[in-house]
Amino acid sequence: MGVMLDKTLILCDCSGSQDIDTPALSKATGAPVSQLHSTLCTTQVDLTAAAISGGDAIICCAQEHRLFEALAEELEAHAPQVLDLRDRAGWSDDPASKLPKMAALVAEAALPATAEKVVDVRSEGLCLIIGAEPVAIPAAEALKDHLGVTVLLTDGADLPVTRSYDVIRGTLKRAQGALGQFSVEIDALEQLDPTGRGAPRLTPPRDGGRSECDILLDLTGDTPLFPAPEKREGYLRADPSHAPSIAEAVMQASHLVGTFEKPLYIKAEPLLCAHSRASQSGCSRCLDVCPTGAIQPDGDHVVIDPMICAGCGACSSLCPSGAISYDAPPVDLTIRRTQTLARAYLEAGGKAPRLLVVNDHGSEMIRLSARFGRGLPADVIPLELSALAAFGHAEMLAAAAAGFADVTLVMGPGVDADVIAYEAELARAMGAQITLLDTSDPDAMSDALYDADTSAPITSPVRPVGSRRQVARQAAIALNPDAEVLPLPDKAPYGATLIDTDACTLCLSCVSLCPSGALGDNPDLPQLRFQEDACLQCGICASTCPEKAITLAPQMNLTASALDQQVLHEEEPFACIECGALFGVKSTIEKITEKLAGNHAMFANPEAARMIQMCDNCRVNAQYHSQNNPFEAGDRPVPRTTADYLSKRRDH
Repeated sequence: MGVMLDKTLILCDCSGSQDIDTPALSKATGAPVSQLHSTLCTTQVDLTAAAISGGDAIICCAQEHRLFEALAEELEAHAPQVLDLRDRAGWSDDPASKLPKMAALVAEAALPATAEKVVDVRSEGLCLIIGAEPVAIPAAEALKDHLGVTVLLTDGADLPVTRSYDVIRGTLKRAQGALGQFSVEIDALEQLDPTGRGAPRLTPPRDGGRSECDILLDLTGDTPLFPAPEKREGYLRADPSHAPSIAEAVMQASHLVGTFEKPLYIKAEPLLCAHSRASQSGCSRCLDVCPTGAIQPDGDHVVIDPMICAGCGACSSLCPSGAISYDAPPVDLTIRRTQTLARAYLEAGGKAPRLLVVNDHGSEMIRLSARFGRGLPADVIPLELSALAAFGHAEMLAAAAAGFADVTLVMGPGVDADVIAYEAELARAMGAQITLLDTSDPDAMSDALYDADTSAPITSPVRPVGSRRQVARQAAIALNPDAEVLPLPDKAPYGATLIDTDACTLCLSCVSLCPSGALGDNPDLPQLRFQEDACLQCGICASTCPEKAITLAPQMNLTASALDQQVLHEEEPFACIECGALFGVKSTIEKITEKLAGNHAMFANPEAARMIQMCDNCRVNAQYHSQNNPFEAGDRPVPRTTADYLSKRRDH
């Protein structure tokens, strides 16, 4: 079944350097296609202009997208959609047909794009430069005509006599925030007293000075002020001994004035968060991996500062409950893209496709390999994402279940390698073939893909939908049709809760704190019930249990029993010795009776000891009719009035 595009594919063989079977591509995709051009970016640019003016074209060349955008602006038309068929498919040494891959790439391009969610960040250009006088003052001189500059000298040097910018001395104690909203605290702060004649005078040093700025230029060469400093927008660092890096930082700072759009990378659902309950620690996966410190505890949940979040996506991959999910693009769109690529490739006659997941670094390697090397094999379909770590185990499993024989992720500078490696291990344990390719050499990447040995893909592809947990489970079932329970790595977000029945007293404290409702009780019987599919393996139940009777077992139960509540532990209820009503647990009541009857002052006599074995109503009734009844009171005292007080005063 074709994609049924409502736009025409404008095709170009780039001066005859690639082969495109236009009728076959149109048939495979269901899209109208143009004649096969050769030089749309040069001698045939008039044909490009005509296609752009029509407004219903996809130009199958991404290399010259800036030219096409400029042409659209000149024509007062919308910028055209572009699609890279050449570097990702056409330029390849693989003699096999490229048609199935081209059909898959066209199908992916037909998916509706989601609007990017952004928030405006305003920078007025207030810049704080921190460093020693020899480097900080020249930087201030270079920026004074572009920004509102304050220099914090850290070396105790004399302050220059200038009013072009402010100069202070002190020690930066604390800094927080991001572009447009930094706040700093300075100790031993000395400011210039602009009055008087002679050498500049300074105010007495004081601690706790506070200020705000839009940009921080750190020229100290010391430990960065923030974790993952390269991801903190508005925070610029340079080696004070390296003039070119200082010049680059100064130039970057000069451009950070105005209103900027800050993407909102993450969608949060705090009610799903399993961070803690009643001061009992639970899941901390996102807190442990956030490189910028954008995620912080907030009671039972976590809170994300969108101004600090750099959009690495690691938290989304690791979150067991869906409380945090990537939103740029949304998780469901990423899964749909992989499923669309696999489906279109297979429907176009391809066999055993492989998925190559890359970020912008990996895409550049693909372009270099295509131009100067072997290019990609015909069965390798690239998928570019802005955040590689956001492609977690659920996305990997969805790709494998959709028909990909292998999912390869190309690592690169700055990616969260540990998170990706763990998610790959988890996906492998659940049946997917995952390869991590750690190289920055385009030729080495191509050679590894050409030489790779892959297993056969799933024979009956499936395309599950729903939450990441639902997708992962359904994909695992499809990939392991004969398995019942899959053992998983430690700290996996799926698994069972095991109960030491000899130690458990059925106090049910675990039930009251379970954030996902995986643990439950039975209002009619002393039972502890468990639904494995809902368990997040957060550990709150284990840390809460006063008897230390709970342990966790990471696994994926593929049977239908995981969706139902199972009884983990149950005991015989105790019958009230007065009315026969069932209450409590028989073994617990007997233990309490044995321990307290005759041994505790409150239960020293037989009548009081019998109350231990009564239900609430009968216990209250017995207390009411007992001697020294705590509910019994004497006659109500007569209220005293003003006349009573005056009468008493006259009598005296």
